[in-house]
Amino acid sequence: MNERIPGGLRVLMFVLFLARFAGAGLVAVVAFHTYQITGRELDLGLIGLAQFLPVFFLSPFTGALADQFDRRKVFAVGLGFEMTVSLGMAWLSFRGLSSATPIFILMAVFGISRALEAPASRSLPIDLSPAHMVNRVVALKSSSSLVGTILGPLIGAFLFSRAEYLPYVFMSVISLSALLALSRVPRSPVAAMRRAAKAIDNLRQAFDGLRFIKNSRLVRAVITLDLFAVLLGGAVALLPAIAEQRLGVGAVGYGWLRAAIGIGAFITSTALVIRPMQRHAGRKMLVAVALFGVMTIVLGVTTNFAVAFVALAVMAGADAISVLVRSALVPLATPPEMRGRVLAVENVFIGGSNELGAVESGLVGEWLGAPLAVITGGIGTLLVVAVWWKAFPSLRRVDRIEDVRPAQPVPDS
Repeated sequence: MNERIPGGLRVLMFVLFLARFAGAGLVAVVAFHTYQITGRELDLGLIGLAQFLPVFFLSPFTGALADQFDRRKVFAVGLGFEMTVSLGMAWLSFRGLSSATPIFILMAVFGISRALEAPASRSLPIDLSPAHMVNRVVALKSSSSLVGTILGPLIGAFLFSRAEYLPYVFMSVISLSALLALSRVPRSPVAAMRRAAKAIDNLRQAFDGLRFIKNSRLVRAVITLDLFAVLLGGAVALLPAIAEQRLGVGAVGYGWLRAAIGIGAFITSTALVIRPMQRHAGRKMLVAVALFGVMTIVLGVTTNFAVAFVALAVMAGADAISVLVRSALVPLATPPEMRGRVLAVENVFIGGSNELGAVESGLVGEWLGAPLAVITGGIGTLLVVAVWWKAFPSLRRVDRIEDVRPAQPVPDS
C-alpha cells in the first residue's frame, strides 16, 4: 500500500509540474493581455482557434513520432517551442503591443508545442509505471501538474500587474528548467518494441490511432464525453471578460480565478492519490461531468467573486475526476506500442476541444454576452451527460480501472 514511487517517475512528475506551470501561466496571461488590448470576447475565442489548428493537423503525425522515437526527445522539442513562444511574447510586450495579430501567430506556435508534447508526455507515466501502481501514478501526475495550474496563472497575473513582459520572461525560465529536468527521466521501456517493429507507411501509421478509437466503443465513449462537455462548457476562455465586466476585478483578481481552477483540481487529485478510486469508475465519470455542467451555470449566473471562485474550484474538482478516469482508461485500453498514436488523436479531441470550446464561447459571448454564453454551455453539458448515460452502457459498467485491458472493450448490449 505504501510502496514508493520509482525515482524516474518522481522526476517525470516534477517535469510535468514545470511544463504545466509554464503552459498554464502563459495561456492565462496571454488571454488577459489580449482582452486588455482589444476588449473583445471574440478575440479570446480566436486565441483558442490559433492553438487548435496546429493540434488538429499535426497531432496524428506527432503521435506517430512519439511511437517511433524516444518519447523524451519528442516532449523536449515541444517544450522548446513553448519556451520560444514565451520569449517572443516577452520581446513583443517589452516593445509595446497594440495589436492582437502577433499574439495569434505566437499562439499558433504554442499549438505546435502542444501537439508535440501531449502524446509523449501522456504516454511516459504509463510506460514507466508498474502495472499495480497505474491508478496511483495517474492521480499523482494530475496532482503534480495541477500545482502548476495553480501557480502559473497566479504568479503570471501578479507579474503582469508589475510589468507586461515579466510573466513571459519567467515562464521561459520555467520551460528551460523543465527541459533540463527531462534529461534525468529514464528512457521508456516501450522504445525497444518500437525499434523492433517494421517500418511502415507514416501516413497510414498516423491514422492508426483514429482507427483504434473508432473500433473501441469504450475508448470512443470516454473521449467523446469529455470532448463535448469541454466543447460546450468552455467558460474558462471568457474569464478575462467575466473578471472585468461581471465581477469588477483586475489582473490579480483574474489570476486568483484562474488559480481556483488549479486549487479545486489539486484538492480532488490529491484526495484520489491518498484514497484511490476503487469502484464504479464509469458512473463516477458521468456524474462528475454533470456536476461540471451545474457549476458552469452557477458561474454564468453569479456576480459575486467568492461564489465565482467556489464554482470554478468545484468545476475543476469535477473535471479532475473525469480526467483521472479518462487518463487511466484510454492508455490501459490501448496496446502499449500504439499509445502515442491513440493519445495524439485523443489530444485532437480533448485538447482541441478546449480551444474549440474557447472559439464557441468567444463567438456566443460576442453575440449574447459572456454570462449567457457560459450558462448555455453548462446546459449543453448536462444534455450531453444524459445522452451518453443512455447511449454508452459500456462506460457506465466500468468498475475497477485497473481491470481494463488493451483491445478488450466492454461490449454493449
